Amino acid sequence: MTDQLPGVGITAVGAHLPARVETTVQLQHRVQEASRVRLPRGLFEKMSGIVRRHVAGPGEYASTLAVAAADKALRSADLDPLDIDVLLFASASRDLVEPATAHIVQAELGSKAHALDVTNACNSFLNGIDLARSMVLAGRAGRVLVVTGETPTRVMRPSVRSLAQAREAFAGFTFGDAGAAVVVEAVPSGGIFDVDTETLSQHWRVGGIPGGGSRHPRGDEHTYFSGDGRALRGVFEKVGTAILDRVRYRTGLDWPDYAKVLVHQVTQPYLERFVEVTGVPASLLDVTVPSHGNLASATLGVQLARVWSSLDAGDRVLFVGLGGGVSVMTMAWQR
Repeated sequence: MTDQLPGVGITAVGAHLPARVETTVQLQHRVQEASRVRLPRGLFEKMSGIVRRHVAGPGEYASTLAVAAADKALRSADLDPLDIDVLLFASASRDLVEPATAHIVQAELGSKAHALDVTNACNSFLNGIDLARSMVLAGRAGRVLVVTGETPTRVMRPSVRSLAQAREAFAGFTFGDAGAAVVVEAVPSGGIFDVDTETLSQHWRVGGIPGGGSRHPRGDEHTYFSGDGRALRGVFEKVGTAILDRVRYRTGLDWPDYAKVLVHQVTQPYLERFVEVTGVPASLLDVTVPSHGNLASATLGVQLARVWSSLDAGDRVLFVGLGGGVSVMTMAWQR
């Protein structure tokens, strides 16, 4: 919704990628070696367009990646962790079921902020930024640190028993790990000027990780990501154009008015289909999926960190988030 409220924007960003890199060829070989079924050579890379991804190593957790990204964001703005009023860990991954991973990040950073988790699949980070903006506008915080640490490579199925199971597990084989962080606070000009969401919860069964909750508290079979990628893409295609049409109508802005359009990226074919369906010029995208894979909620933060230095004061950026559940989210921001 567009409004005339005081400006609240993103004033700093940081991202962190684990040092370890695994190619998709190596990933398929590893799965093949542990499986009972023969997979066509080059299948994973051909279907996803992903060449490699960063993978968290031993001793690296969701909080580890979030802390590293947060440290970069704070340093870039010459801020101390004690300058933060609220810390939101906004991520699909987490260290533990309880307590909130935000407390682990808080302890590592040495902050004293009110800390809590925000989770909504791959839209978690964008939801966290929106919540941070709301808290600043409400006078509940002067400065909010929003962090994500995504380690979805740990929910990849290590082996498959059939081609049918390989298809069901394929979305998990697209993942990569990363951390991202932004500082959100009042700004004298610009800031976040439009937010929209579309939620279709009737499709919550399309994909996810069933383990760890009250339905399936234990059992390895419930800890792997599974889903119907084709069905999920169909849902996104139906609602994606409608929400973008609403943004254009409310703001009066079209693609040439944005310096960048940052989009959640699952696979290369999926991204190409997004461009085809929505009409977003490919030149406005920051394409990360071939070299990073699907970074879950860290995708948009990593992209923002990559383009940050190229943005001038007054440049506009449109974020487009896609998340399981299913939800679509847009956020328009002016630097």
